[in-house]
Amino acid sequence: MKPVQPDAALAAVVGSNPLPRTEMTKKLWVYIKKHGLQDKKNKRMINADAALKVVFGGKAQVSMFDMTKLVSKHVA
Repeated sequence: MKPVQPDAALAAVVGSNPLPRTEMTKKLWVYIKKHGLQDKKNKRMINADAALKVVFGGKAQVSMFDMTKLVSKHVA
């Protein structure tokens, strides 16, 4: 896959180097698991910390399916 460039908001989570979308998703999940942001009761929901809230458009919680849609707005 062709690498895409994350914007400043997404770069705070996955780094500023261009990455294929698949690698970007993997890095997002590493970040989510490292910081314990997956909802304890409903594993499909991601609770945003300060860095992810910017990426998620200000939402405090999004589903893992909506996450990819929201992240795609932050790549060029």
